[in-house]
Amino acid sequence: MKGRNKSRSVSRKNASIRQRIVDAARAHFFSHGFRNVTMDDLAEELGISKKTLYAHFPGKIDLLESVLADKFQGVETMLKEVTRAQPHDFPATLRELLAGTQRELDEIKPPFVRDMRQKAPQVFQVIERRRAALFQRYFGNLLLAGQRAGMVRKDVPANLIIEILLAIVQAIMNPAKMEKLGMMPKEGFAGILRIVLQGALTPRGRKHARIIR
Repeated sequence: MKGRNKSRSVSRKNASIRQRIVDAARAHFFSHGFRNVTMDDLAEELGISKKTLYAHFPGKIDLLESVLADKFQGVETMLKEVTRAQPHDFPATLRELLAGTQRELDEIKPPFVRDMRQKAPQVFQVIERRRAALFQRYFGNLLLAGQRAGMVRKDVPANLIIEILLAIVQAIMNPAKMEKLGMMPKEGFAGILRIVLQGALTPRGRKHARIIR
């Protein structure tokens, strides 16, 4: 019994240290990029040994992947909370969903986009797959609810609207294109949604959603 309790205590301690590392790396990576942040810098800032840091994350790419997983977990939690809060109020849910997504994107600054393009293009493929899954699940269900409420066009299937949205997002919301356009991810996303929703919402939907200016 004592051995089991000790094992749980060690496990909790390791999980706590791991999360501290991810939190510190997330703050640096998203704001300043990850190219100039060394593992040694992180260990010193956190007051842990390099051996401890490398025991949890053998390399910077491993740490980057964990930071992104942490980010996506937070995004999905936000999406779940928003869609469950007012399940029968399409305009309010849409506004909150877009506002929450914008807040999440606001964390990501140009240096991170630059470093993703230059140093970790393979990792971005994982981002695209997870992003597509979240879009299909949450925005897809919302569009279906909007059709039932008469606020999203019914002459175009909801899954087609989502595929159009995803195709545009994938074409523009990637590190190379964002850097070329000189845009922040939240700016690109907002522009894409205005274009797509202009065509997807009914006049009643545009009036009540009040998201297209």
